[in-house]
Amino acid sequence: MAMKKESLHLEIQRHRQNCYGLLRTTYWDKKGKKVKHKSRGRLTGLSYETLKLIQSALKGEVRLTTPADTPHAKNTKEYGASFAVLQLAKALELDKAIYSRPQQQWVKDCLALIVGRLVYAGSKLSLSNRYKDTALWELCGVDGAVDVDEHCYASMDQLLKRQQIIQQKLAAKHFDGNALVLYDITSSYFEGEYEESQIVKFGYNRDRKRGREQMVIGLICTSQGCPIGIEVFPGNTKDETTVADKITEIQKAYKITDLIFVGDRGMVTKSNLEKVKDTKGLNTISALTHPQIKELLSRKAIQMDLFDEKNIVEVVDPDDPRRRYCLCENPESAKRETQTRNALLAKTKEGLEKIAGSKRKATTEQISARVGKLLSKTKMNKFISWEVKDEKLQWSLNEDLVDTEQLIDGCYIITSDVPPEKMKAHEIVASYKKLTLVERAFRNLKTVQLEVRPVYHKTDDRIRCHVFICMLAYYLQWHMIQRLQPLFAADGKHKKRFWTFENVIERLKSIRREEIHVAGATCKIVTDPDADHLKILNLLNIKLHSHKREK
Repeated sequence: MAMKKESLHLEIQRHRQNCYGLLRTTYWDKKGKKVKHKSRGRLTGLSYETLKLIQSALKGEVRLTTPADTPHAKNTKEYGASFAVLQLAKALELDKAIYSRPQQQWVKDCLALIVGRLVYAGSKLSLSNRYKDTALWELCGVDGAVDVDEHCYASMDQLLKRQQIIQQKLAAKHFDGNALVLYDITSSYFEGEYEESQIVKFGYNRDRKRGREQMVIGLICTSQGCPIGIEVFPGNTKDETTVADKITEIQKAYKITDLIFVGDRGMVTKSNLEKVKDTKGLNTISALTHPQIKELLSRKAIQMDLFDEKNIVEVVDPDDPRRRYCLCENPESAKRETQTRNALLAKTKEGLEKIAGSKRKATTEQISARVGKLLSKTKMNKFISWEVKDEKLQWSLNEDLVDTEQLIDGCYIITSDVPPEKMKAHEIVASYKKLTLVERAFRNLKTVQLEVRPVYHKTDDRIRCHVFICMLAYYLQWHMIQRLQPLFAADGKHKKRFWTFENVIERLKSIRREEIHVAGATCKIVTDPDADHLKILNLLNIKLHSHKREK
């Protein structure tokens, strides 16, 4: 027999001299052999006669005298997504990481800001004004209207004071004494005026947004991509300047005795390695730049025929036996790099021919300025030799240099000083490739789900805390994605694909909480989850229950 649900009914209970009503649904179990009950709400403060009247009305035995007395629902609010993410945060003990006494209201407010960033994004003011549409604030202990100054900004100030402690607790949970740490930085641009900010500055914009001030964000992740710590730097900060201090901080603050630091080629530079070479318990993994590869070729430390697309060839630096080079080749990257260079060279040649053939009279300085502007756009100046003679441009392309550059297209070298007994060559390469997990975190932080920008805050401390909240929201998202892997793995492909993280949140949002009014009494019930909801909640290990309030 299929599971059969009955209509809502009232069960009257007595406790000493008082009585109350339980709103319940009754149904058969899946085997159709046992009757089960589910409590949906409680009616208290009513006389026995009133409860009997409501009970009879729900059975259809009597008709209540006025329309206002008939059972009806109102004030529906989103419940499922807010409840599920909040319960996950508590299961991960994020509330205790924020503060040892999580029942304090400012801690609950911070949880609302973190969960709200994942479920709704937007400004703090817009989240505070959602109290009419979502049960999030009530679940976090705020009834009625939300004061953005008290529940958002004041709580943010408290949260920022504890950022370092919170990150240390996350590190203690996810790192042990031996840790492989992923580190990368990105930038996020601003719109508007931030005249008093020491963070919002012009600098190298990784989003290619010209004419926009920005901040630089550094993110620390575990080897699986779980975020542990985040820091905001001024927008004019260079990649490599954050590394040496960050390595020292990670070892000291997170109590990591043996650290393997994985950073991009732009950060783990020769000068940075020199700064940290005497650091006890430190090893690094990074990649070489093209000039560094050419330097190895020039002193015959490596040969081009060692690069193999199928096998990783390891070479030890003859001048530094501790330094290992893992030589790799990617044919797809080679094809892409060659095509890109050829396209830029074609654009450069076209531009130079246009300047050289121009009949417009121009001075040597004006022609030089036009050439400089062109080459600054295409970045092909190293292949071009040019001069202005008698107010005419003369130029040539260094074909030999182009051919030499093309030889190393698709070739890359991962370098490390991790001892061979600790890591094999393929493990070193795989560890470097894990930096894509940090890039994925940045995509989520900046665009996909969490939308770190636009930034509505004008003070540096609030900007820092806003970024920290976004990281903690991604911490929850990362754990949700790990638990939901069976859901995503069983999904269809292409147009048959249904499940994304955004869709998971939207499906959970469809679980609503409603007020049921009967004969002047009110109780709050949560709508029954459907098959999709149950699948998601089971994977998250979250048990849905009503948030009961009595009137």
